[in-house]
Amino acid sequence: MTVSDRELVDAAIAVRGNAYAPFSGYRVGAALLDEQGRVHLGCNVENSSFPCASCAEAGAISAMVAAGGQRIVAIAAVGGRRGLEDCTPCGNCRQRISEFADDATRVLLRDGDGGIRSHAIEQLLPGSFRLRRDGG
Repeated sequence: MTVSDRELVDAAIAVRGNAYAPFSGYRVGAALLDEQGRVHLGCNVENSSFPCASCAEAGAISAMVAAGGQRIVAIAAVGGRRGLEDCTPCGNCRQRISEFADDATRVLLRDGDGGIRSHAIEQLLPGSFRLRRDGG
């Protein structure tokens, strides 16, 4: 299955409608494409105990891992209060994305004019911290 950048962004826009953001009003949706060509979705879920909130990107990554995915090919994130605004993943999510990314992974962001910007995770999180998976 081939998924275009526009389709991935549109899926993130659609799932953003399910976000639970009664405190900030800032609704975020994320859609990611894994190495098997499957799309996984996430939306932010706030909680009255603010540190317990869950980011959209984290939800999409959890869905990918639960389905057996191991690598993010591309991830789209969109957000805003009333309409869509320029929105980039928070620092914690940049680190989460980095964990499942490689040099070819694309982070897709919708700009205020409706266009799509593509970034490598290294552009958003230069020099990211990564433990080696072999325990070393």
